[in-house]
Amino acid sequence: MPEMSLGVTLAVLGAALLHAAWNAMLKGGRDTTLDMAIVVAGSGLAAVPFLPFLPLPARESWPYIAASMVIHIGYYTALVGTYRAGDLSHGYPLMRGVAPLLVASFGVLALGEVPGLWMGLGILLISGGVIAIAFIGGASWLHNPRATAWALANAALIACYTLVDGAGVRLSGSAAAYAGWMFFLDAFPYFLIVAWLRRGELVPYALRHWGRGLAGGAASAAAYAIALWAMTQAPVAAVAALRETSVIFAAILGAWLLKEPFGRARLAGAAAVVAGVIALKS
Repeated sequence: MPEMSLGVTLAVLGAALLHAAWNAMLKGGRDTTLDMAIVVAGSGLAAVPFLPFLPLPARESWPYIAASMVIHIGYYTALVGTYRAGDLSHGYPLMRGVAPLLVASFGVLALGEVPGLWMGLGILLISGGVIAIAFIGGASWLHNPRATAWALANAALIACYTLVDGAGVRLSGSAAAYAGWMFFLDAFPYFLIVAWLRRGELVPYALRHWGRGLAGGAASAAAYAIALWAMTQAPVAAVAALRETSVIFAAILGAWLLKEPFGRARLAGAAAVVAGVIALKS
């Protein structure tokens, strides 16, 4: 697997911004559970116009798509739990910072990818800076253990679906086909589960806020589709780490839109993330 090129790096950074944007929208919504459901549905709807032009993924990749869909149900549930329990600027960096460390550790066994010196240093710097941002400003696990527990659980789920999709997309024959069909099929289970749990609420809410769901879903689908493509071009652990630069964008959006604290200490964490990006490119 080649090192990460400049083009792949820029694409993943763009995906990171999209990912931070839809997470900020989710955290700032009126009802996190219902908003999560309409974003998931929006991702599926965003994929529909592309499906007639996409081939079916190779047969070998379908078990990975099925496994990813199951894992994503847990991911959506834990994401809702994280944001209901704490701030975007605490939960988001924590779950996104721990996940690349897990991916790098288990990626050696699952995918046979052993990071080189600079890549390993870059992953450590990005993850360390991201985790530091989560614990700055008094938002520690001592102050909000529930949010921390949800975020750590989600970090494990993020690592699981990243490894599953990293393997699956390489077997699919087409990153676009894998992403398109996965997002389309993934739109149904979680939406139906929430529709059953919140009977009489979800459909009227979706009709009122369909634009929000479609915009968030399109951003979510585009962000992960770019990441899936990048996993066919560069080591999965490096892509997973670089995606977490989204935390810098999330911290800025949290401070700007949600009035969460952002100061010099978080800038230091952001600097570590930037240093990690530079190390990945060395």
